[in-house]
Amino acid sequence: MKSLTSLSLAVLLACSCHQKDGIAPREASTPAIAVKTAPATLEAHQATEDVVGTVRSKLRAVIEAKVSGRLLQYLVAPGQIVKSGELLAELDVQEIRARQEQAKAMLDQAQRDLGRQQQLIASKATSQQELDAAAARVKVTTAGLNEAETMLGYAKVTAPFDGVITRKLADVGDLAMPGKPLMEMEAPANLRFETDLPESLLGDVKSGAILPVTIPTLPKPLAATVSEISPVADAVSRTFLVKLDLPAAAGLRPGQFGRVAVPVAQTKLLLVPRLSVIRRGQMEAVFVVREGHATLRLVKTGKLLDDKIEILSGLEPGDPVVTSDATHLTDGQPVTAQP
Repeated sequence: MKSLTSLSLAVLLACSCHQKDGIAPREASTPAIAVKTAPATLEAHQATEDVVGTVRSKLRAVIEAKVSGRLLQYLVAPGQIVKSGELLAELDVQEIRARQEQAKAMLDQAQRDLGRQQQLIASKATSQQELDAAAARVKVTTAGLNEAETMLGYAKVTAPFDGVITRKLADVGDLAMPGKPLMEMEAPANLRFETDLPESLLGDVKSGAILPVTIPTLPKPLAATVSEISPVADAVSRTFLVKLDLPAAAGLRPGQFGRVAVPVAQTKLLLVPRLSVIRRGQMEAVFVVREGHATLRLVKTGKLLDDKIEILSGLEPGDPVVTSDATHLTDGQPVTAQP
């Protein structure tokens, strides 16, 4: 009993000494400040799985020669914008030109023969059979000339649509022929996103569905529309080619890397405002208001969803989280909560 009395006296003495020295308890020295709070809430969220892909032009072509010949002129370079019908390259086709001259001469001869037969039939010096044969020769030689002139026109390689040259695959002096590419071009105005979808996700994507496509160089995801789904899987990768039409966006170019978010399931996430999370190096924390005091809680965050962030651990649903002036608070500081 004597020792307990002595201990009580010592505590009282210590308290009186602290008060004499001007040292007050924390609640008395730290003023209460008004803070805004928001409860941690469980919200429904569409879980997704990201699949990588590439931005490509809807309209692209590999330009080839329709006839054989040496490349006489190559008039474009990669990156050059061209118009539909613009001359891209020209071939040296002396054989076709000679065939055209031959066809012209044969047509001229056939027309003279027909004229003579028409004069002779008037005087009944020839038969109708001879006249018909002469007329048929004119038709045949006319068709031969048209064919030669058409082939000669193929010596000029022109752009099939408005676009930009993306690759140069030949040079002056090369032998051009059908099946051998000369260049590649694309129409950069209309773009789409192409991805190889695993078989496990194929059932979650429908034609006409709108899915978010994220391009790292763009500030926000694009709403892309599923336009084509390949009905046959690739024999090697066991994936299905899916194409999504992209809206026009500044900075969007063919060849860019991106990701499409494929919906897989509905889940619930514990969310708080992004501004409530304090980061110090690798540590993340929030202040929770408890009995008029700001209590520091270490948390682990997950996905970013607009102005909110997912909390994986450290909080419970309904916890009032400080959303204003959180960086100026100290653990245990008195606060007045405002909604």
